[in-house]
Amino acid sequence: MTQDVPDWLSAPAYVWTGERARAVPHIEAPPLALLRGIDRQKATVTENVARHARGAAAHDMLLWGARGMGKSALLRAAVADAQHEDPARLALVQVGADALGSLSRLFATLGEIERRFLVFIDDLGFASGDIVAPRLLRSWLDGGVEARPRNVRLAVTSNRRAILERDAAEQDSAALGPRNPRDALDDQLALADRFGLSIGFHACSQDDYLVIVAGYADAHGLAWEPGEALEWARRRGARSGRVAWHFVTELAGRAGQAL
Repeated sequence: MTQDVPDWLSAPAYVWTGERARAVPHIEAPPLALLRGIDRQKATVTENVARHARGAAAHDMLLWGARGMGKSALLRAAVADAQHEDPARLALVQVGADALGSLSRLFATLGEIERRFLVFIDDLGFASGDIVAPRLLRSWLDGGVEARPRNVRLAVTSNRRAILERDAAEQDSAALGPRNPRDALDDQLALADRFGLSIGFHACSQDDYLVIVAGYADAHGLAWEPGEALEWARRRGARSGRVAWHFVTELAGRAGQAL
């Protein structure tokens, strides 16, 4: 195996840089049981990933919404869970948003491999004036000439359901000349509709936040106080799974415990 041509059958995950792929020997992800406060989203994503791993029909997925609520962690955990029964049947391939233009080459390679792949684009957003990348993504999802192969599904996370900001979409519309600007704007904002599953993640309630803290703290045998957990979140201006994990990390550090 070389750096430029990895063994696509051996590793649980890969990173695609746009120029080459690098094998990743272990998927860093929390156990699914520790991802709390997102039960509906967890059930939907894990079932879809399991279907894909089995070779059944499965959807491309857009996970959108509040920061720190476990979108990317859930995708990694779902893939790791699906690999328990048969590690060889599915692999995760993470792609940086700046490597979108090279996905056609990646798809051509993966389409020749006897394995299922979930191509993961984390925190996707398009720069103002970029009309090429959204068109490419629509083509891959809609079955265009360069559509993703049958053994590949796309999973994208974004802070916005529309992916493209409205003001950027309006600028793109103006750049398209005589085309109706409203049509162009609708086309850009409807990008989410190309995904078979569009799954929203929302800022958690106080009760959900405390449930998340309890799950992490109990799993690591750490004592904690709800009042202190809420104060930690208040000082950070948000309640989320990420903030809960940071609080538990603080508890573990005080206790001299590794996580």
